Amino acid sequence: MSQSPGTAVSSGSAPLAETIPRTDLPAPPKTLTAQRVLPLRRPGRHLVTAVVLVLVAQITHGLVTNPFYQWDRFQYWFLRPTILDGLLITLEVAVYSAVLGLLGGILLALARLSPSPVLRAVSWVYTWLFRSVPLIVVLLFLYNFSALYQTLSVGVPFGPAFFTFDESRLATDMAVAVIGLSLNEAAYASEVVRGGILSVDQGQHEAASALGLPKRYQFARIVFPQALRSITPNYVNQLIGLIKGTSLVFYVSLLDLFGSVQSMGSTYPGDIVPLLLVATVWYLILTSVVSVIQFYVERHYSRGALRTLPPTPLQKVRNGLREMRARVRRETAI
Repeated sequence: MSQSPGTAVSSGSAPLAETIPRTDLPAPPKTLTAQRVLPLRRPGRHLVTAVVLVLVAQITHGLVTNPFYQWDRFQYWFLRPTILDGLLITLEVAVYSAVLGLLGGILLALARLSPSPVLRAVSWVYTWLFRSVPLIVVLLFLYNFSALYQTLSVGVPFGPAFFTFDESRLATDMAVAVIGLSLNEAAYASEVVRGGILSVDQGQHEAASALGLPKRYQFARIVFPQALRSITPNYVNQLIGLIKGTSLVFYVSLLDLFGSVQSMGSTYPGDIVPLLLVATVWYLILTSVVSVIQFYVERHYSRGALRTLPPTPLQKVRNGLREMRARVRRETAI
């Protein structure tokens, strides 16, 4: 049997087409090699970071090496009994005023949201008045209050008095400072509390009313805990301002932290700068403690609103170290 030229003869049972090489098949895949993903270059960010670091280094160097700050005298005054006594008075005034101011702010906020037009008007006028008058004016007015009213009495309105008090004996320096700061703080706290209550969804009020719960129970157990998520950061700002505002009680003859520094500065005029640095550092410590408390309070009231709670500072440090070790392993493996 004759075969045509160029025709391949197959042996066995294999088809003839399998013996012809295929040219339309894809090429075998190449071996994949690990490639490093380079991050996007951001020269502007690095430049700004370098400038900021240089400025911080210059400021730190100036604070440490400038003899005008007298850090040896700062160390001498920092824990002196006079300074610590003034610090204790500052803490007492701040705590009393914060508690009384918050309670007064809650009452004023409820009065502002009340259906009674008289309560709404009184609350609005009180808030408008004390937000308009400077705090130093309020303190000085209370300090000289005995010049207007020598005695205070309790009895029937426009009638006989049952009890009479000497105002000069009741109005001590501590009482004047606490009352003045509390009155001023209540005006600002009322707006903070009112804003927090209004931030609660209206459906929560309707659901509580539909369950037939008393108004007091609705506010204490349903509305106010949810409002605290909005109230806490705003009121902490007020509290930090209150701590710094206690420095004004020096003008009503109460030697708080700032008053003690001023008194020692007049006695030792060469130590004015280190004494001011002592007051600055103590105020920084107080406000930092308040900020830490604010973080944990916000974290507590975020449990029902966030799926994952924000990490604590210790958890942030651990996560940062874990990510750093993982990055080092990836770079060494490549």
